[in-house]
Amino acid sequence: MNKTEIEYAKELELRKKAGEILDWKYEPFSLKLAGKTYYKPDFLVVFPGHFEIHEVKGGFIREDAMVKLKVAAKMFPWFKFILAQKKKKQWIIKEVMS
Repeated sequence: MNKTEIEYAKELELRKKAGEILDWKYEPFSLKLAGKTYYKPDFLVVFPGHFEIHEVKGGFIREDAMVKLKVAAKMFPWFKFILAQKKKKQWIIKEVMS
């Protein structure tokens, strides 16, 4: 895990202890997008009744990373895809739409 992912894992652990989420896993699997192109989610977050995929980024997001995230959201609509971005010491959370 990089520094930003470690910070986010701490946030998820607090949410787990508070009962907001059931569990979370770091990079639990890869999703095949096309040919030899894969997307590896940063976190799988388990809620009662559903799962979310959380992608964690610092202040800057590369365009190719956003494209992969949007393609994955379109190809795997049964997951809710969340972008968690750390800006100025604050988490900005957005749902990713395809």
